[in-house]
Amino acid sequence: MDQTLRHEILSILEAGQDLTLATLREDGFPQATTVSYASDGLSIYFGCSAQSQKARNLARDPRVSLTVDLPYEAWSQIRGLSIGGTATRLTAPDQALAVGRLFVAKFPELGNGFSLGDQEMALFCITPLVISVLDYRKGFGHVDHVEAAELETAPVA
Repeated sequence: MDQTLRHEILSILEAGQDLTLATLREDGFPQATTVSYASDGLSIYFGCSAQSQKARNLARDPRVSLTVDLPYEAWSQIRGLSIGGTATRLTAPDQALAVGRLFVAKFPELGNGFSLGDQEMALFCITPLVISVLDYRKGFGHVDHVEAAELETAPVA
């Protein structure tokens, strides 16, 4: 992958705080929800209730689509990502600790860690298979595409 494009992808992932995640419901309809995330390279991590619709959807079908949009004041400044990939549930304690450190580093307001209170948390790692990089600074509607064969992921765990 072009290193300039890789840098742009990583820059957007680092600057963003929330993403819109689409999973597939049992009836085949997509379900889009907003989640906060942390990333390490091209690996994207999020947590949700283990009992949530998202977790149930992903247990059945790991395919996801997501978008990350950065704030902008004018259309000529729009930057973001559209990603298709797969989500894998992380179950090892060392994985949870590593992801927790990523979240605390990105969201210092979490203090020493994050939890869902009494609810069991499910942690997931999204591995991108295709990335579209939106950058309207290069012209209205400008998009660069990167396929899985060009991606290098190095998940935390």
